[in-house]
Order: sequence, then C-alpha cells, then structure tokens
Amino acid sequence: MLWLLFLPLPHLGGSMPMFPDPRSGTEWAHTVGGHSAPPGKWPWQVSLRTFSKERDQWEHSCGGSLIHPQWVLTAAHCTALDASEPQTYRVQTGQVTLYHRDRPTKVAQIILHPKFNLSLLAPGGADVALLKLEAPVTLSELVHPVSPAPDSLMLLPGMKCWVTGWGTLGSLPPAHHLQEAKVPIVRTQACERAYHKGPSAHGQDTVIKADMLCAGRKGQGSCQGDAGGPLVCYWLDTWLQVGVLSWGMASRPRDYPDVYTRVMSYSSWIRQHVPLEL
Repeated sequence: MLWLLFLPLPHLGGSMPMFPDPRSGTEWAHTVGGHSAPPGKWPWQVSLRTFSKERDQWEHSCGGSLIHPQWVLTAAHCTALDASEPQTYRVQTGQVTLYHRDRPTKVAQIILHPKFNLSLLAPGGADVALLKLEAPVTLSELVHPVSPAPDSLMLLPGMKCWVTGWGTLGSLPPAHHLQEAKVPIVRTQACERAYHKGPSAHGQDTVIKADMLCAGRKGQGSCQGDAGGPLVCYWLDTWLQVGVLSWGMASRPRDYPDVYTRVMSYSSWIRQHVPLEL
C-alpha cells in the first residue's frame, strides 16, 4: 500500500508531494488499526491548519501537542517552508471531530530546531519545532498540556504507548474523528535493520539516528496527516510525550515501524524556550 502525505502550500494555491527524493520511498509519516478517541482522553492533541483558498477554510495539515497553554510541539517539516511566516498557520485545540465548532488560534512564532536540515527534511533528524500561540488557550477537561518526557527517561522495547491523529489513507480526506492506536516501542537495532534493507537507506551508514525512536507494528500505526502528532506513554501515573511523529515508509510490503523524533533528546532545548510553569 502506498502512503503519501501532501502538505498544503498556501502561496502556491495547491499541494505538492514532500519527498527528499521521489524514488526514496520515504514519507512524512502517516492512525492505522486504531479506533475513535472519546472527547477529553487526549486533551493535548491539536490540529495544525493551513488556509485553503479553494475551500475558504483553515484545513488540517499536521498534528501537534499542547505542552504549555501558549506552546505547541510539532514536527519541523510541517512548518519549515513557511517558518518565517507564522501567520500562515493556525492551531485548533480541544477538538476530536475536525472542523466542529472551529475556533483556531493564531500562531505568533515558529522555532525550528537549529539542526533541522531543510534539504534532508524529516529523515535528516532534528525534526522538531515549537509554535508559540498568539495568546494562551483556556485550559479545561478538553484542553490540557502534556509533559514532554525528561532526558533521563529510558524506554524499553515492547513498552506500549499511544499515537493519535486524524490521518487518512491515500487520497481520502482526513479521518473525521480523532483516532487512537496502542503501539509498542520497537528496538532501535530492529528498526534500523528493517529500514536499512529498504529504499530509504540510500547507502547511509545509519538510517535511524540517535534522536529518533521507532514504534508500531503491522496493521497499527499512523497515517498521512498524523505527522507532528504525539506518541505518549503512561509512566508513574503521568502521561509523558516521548515522540513526535516524523516519517516512515511510503510502500510497506514488510513491517516498517513509524519513526518519531525522540523527545528526550530535545528536552533541554524545549526548556530553553517554553516556561516550565503552566
């Protein structure tokens, strides 16, 4: 099955496939094998929007997570093309059904990690960005931040975590209702072996870099439009975000786990910009 993620490009009046190499087989991430999430279960989930002139509305393009009333964590590749123009984006919080009672918040600032390489995009690593909202959102049972995992957190292979999003299959529109899927953490060496055999390797020595982690199994994982969304684990009575959905394989004849930016690798960078207090 072929997964393609198309990011809307407002200034071009259309969309284009976002690939480092059209022959590479890599995608910008694509929730498969999941089910509809009830309201309030994942109150940090946000929908990143770009404006569609054709439909005259702010349309879902990527996922993200609220980590502070005024800050969102997402993937750098979701905003890299217009990082200097934050007005290009809006963020919708507290929603499980897309476009139901929309009240998107303006983005005031986009901070890409300085090591993110626009030419390499997601597979190059450092695929993480912070969005500062124009004003803090009002917290409630439906809207609440998640805590980024500390750099000391160690994830064990097989540990079950959750990925959420409004992803879609192929050319279909996004899932109308927020989807959730329980996925296992995959050992880095196993993930590396799988991808190194595939078309994404490009002769590189290492495909899964130190700032990446893998999760998911055949039939369960993410879909296009989920990119930038959170991977969260329940640890010591607290939900912690351990990953930002980054990329995966476009064609999946074998088991290819999804690849996430490892939040623990960027906890100190996040703290540099985001206040610890809510």
